[in-house]
Amino acid sequence: MAEIKLTDLTKSYGPTEVLHHVEGEIKDGEFIVIVGPSGCGKSTLLRMVAGLETVTSGEIAIAGRRVNELEPSARDIAMVFQNYALYPHMSVRENMAYGLKIRKLSKAEINKRVEEAADILEIRQYLDRKPRQLSGGQRQRVAMGRAIVRDPQVFLFDEPLSNLDAKLRVQMRLEIRKLQQRLGVTSIYVTHDQVEAMTLGDRLMVLNGGYVEQFGTPIELYDRPASVFVAGFIGSPAMNFIPAMVEGDTMVLSTQAKLPAISSYRGAALLGIRPEHLTPDENGPIAIDVDMVEQLGANTLLHGKLNGSDHEMVASVPGHVSTETGAQHRFSVASELLHLFDPATEKRLEA
Repeated sequence: MAEIKLTDLTKSYGPTEVLHHVEGEIKDGEFIVIVGPSGCGKSTLLRMVAGLETVTSGEIAIAGRRVNELEPSARDIAMVFQNYALYPHMSVRENMAYGLKIRKLSKAEINKRVEEAADILEIRQYLDRKPRQLSGGQRQRVAMGRAIVRDPQVFLFDEPLSNLDAKLRVQMRLEIRKLQQRLGVTSIYVTHDQVEAMTLGDRLMVLNGGYVEQFGTPIELYDRPASVFVAGFIGSPAMNFIPAMVEGDTMVLSTQAKLPAISSYRGAALLGIRPEHLTPDENGPIAIDVDMVEQLGANTLLHGKLNGSDHEMVASVPGHVSTETGAQHRFSVASELLHLFDPATEKRLEA
């Protein structure tokens, strides 16, 4: 078990810097998810922690020990990859035992660790099979078993569920979370899926273009996003953004609709409203001209434009809603659920 400290980390490939001054402290036993769009640097950061990528500048410390110059095998970490990285000619048992054989553990100790991990992951019945005889979910369990038997200080997961179908992804992410809680091993998990990130992580590190946009709990990121990027990336469907002018005690939207001001800020702003926070109200100030309806069962998504403008809007309404394309629906929203951002910097404007 170990804490991890990232201090002013940068990574460059030639003249191109791809990670910029990354900072973060991960507590012993904590489950951290690094999330962001493709190409934001999240896998590069994970590989730097693993020792598979060199550090251009800054420091990585595991359990208080600087590891920048250490080989991956000397860092006491175990990594689970998205493509499983299993040896096809070896049985499940041999795949799980391979790393322990390299470390020259006794045969009895190897068998004990492999069978204990197999029981935890419910794959004992597959120990004598080859990887090609397993489903994707079973192969991922084997890959996790190979990590567990090493009894490392840190688990690193590089998009381990991306090759699975949607239903199995949901099942496996719950199993990974339960497994991590049971073992109590410090873990870093990389994904581009914000729903996966929200359900798995104790805290999330949101990366955008190699910069850390925000590092906090899922609820902190949802309730108080630090930037337009975080606000739009965390939450599904994504947050709506509407240009507004804050004058006196009033926010005047681009359509001249008015809402109460929510901060001491005055001037041009970008107003953020989550689709699920729009409440149907026939006298509400926000009117949406609907052009598409998604019936999802538990809720209905109404897609359209803010009346009198070209601004796309989405409202998430509980239950089933019968409506026609072209119909107008009006909404209100509680002031405490509104978000205000600087249109130039795209950073959150505090009260």
